Amino acid sequence: MPRPLKVSPERILAAAVIEFSARGFAGARVDRIARRARANKAMLYYHFGSKQALYRALLLNIFTAAAARLRPIAESSSPPEQKIEDLVAAIAGFIDEHEHFPAIMLREIAEGGAHLDRGTLAAMAALPAIVGRVVVEGADKGTIRRVHPVMAYFTIMAPIVLYLGGAPIRKAMAAHKLVNLSEVTSDVFVRHMQATARLSLVNAAPSKARS
Repeated sequence: MPRPLKVSPERILAAAVIEFSARGFAGARVDRIARRARANKAMLYYHFGSKQALYRALLLNIFTAAAARLRPIAESSSPPEQKIEDLVAAIAGFIDEHEHFPAIMLREIAEGGAHLDRGTLAAMAALPAIVGRVVVEGADKGTIRRVHPVMAYFTIMAPIVLYLGGAPIRKAMAAHKLVNLSEVTSDVFVRHMQATARLSLVNAAPSKARS
């Protein structure tokens, strides 16, 4: 019996992200992922064991990489209000680089997180924890409103995921000349989100730090 062609896990994950973003977990097919990765299903199962394990590994990789991008900002010596702006830019940049991420997350939200295990959820939870650290630091210094850290996280994350995930719809509307998006660049969007974060999270007149 011929041995399966050796294919790296990274190549399989790169193929899987396209399949899961296009069809969701239920609609994704292992054979299509294998073909896109130029592998056979035996190699896919060798690396990941099952479609569910592959899906969870994909999300784990994404959220671990996102946390690695955000953590240095939270740990920097910048003022908390500057960290908030830097986090906005970093989150938008990361999602823009991982173009299939919004579709996967929106599909998972629609399905109630049915395919997430504790390890995947823990990796996801690292992101609001990082944002929350900055919010608590700023609240203690009087420069950030004392809001629940998770609410602060979703104030930043939710609009970015929805906006970037809606790119195909925006392009279709623009192509039909239904809306003028000629001046809406990535930089404009990031600046808008930074301004929104300032309005909702940053104190206009900082109070004294808590003693």
